[in-house]
Amino acid sequence: MEIVDGRGKTITVGSIVRYTGTGTTGEVSGLKVEDDQGWARLADSDLWYNTEYLEVLDKAEFERRESEKKEEIEKRLKKLKKMREDLEEVDMGSEVCDGGG
Repeated sequence: MEIVDGRGKTITVGSIVRYTGTGTTGEVSGLKVEDDQGWARLADSDLWYNTEYLEVLDKAEFERRESEKKEEIEKRLKKLKKMREDLEEVDMGSEVCDGGG
C-alpha cells in the first residue's frame, strides 16, 4: 500500500512533512500501515502521525523557512541583549529619590 498525505502526495522515509493540526514539521523517520491507515513517525519527536493530517513539504521551501526562523530568533536575541545592557547601565546609586514617608 502506498502511503499518501492528505492531498494525495506520496510520503517516503526522509520526506519533510507538516502536521496540519498544530503546524509541527519534521522529517519522516518511519512509516507503517495499521487497519488500512497510513502512519508516519517524525524524527525529532519520535511520535506517530496519521498521514491523512500530514502535508508533504518541498525540502527547499522548508529549509528556507527554517533559515528565516533562525534569523528572526537571532534578531530577537540581539534586541534582548541590547535591552539587558541598557538596564545594566542604569545607575541605582544613593541619589535616587526615596518613596514617600
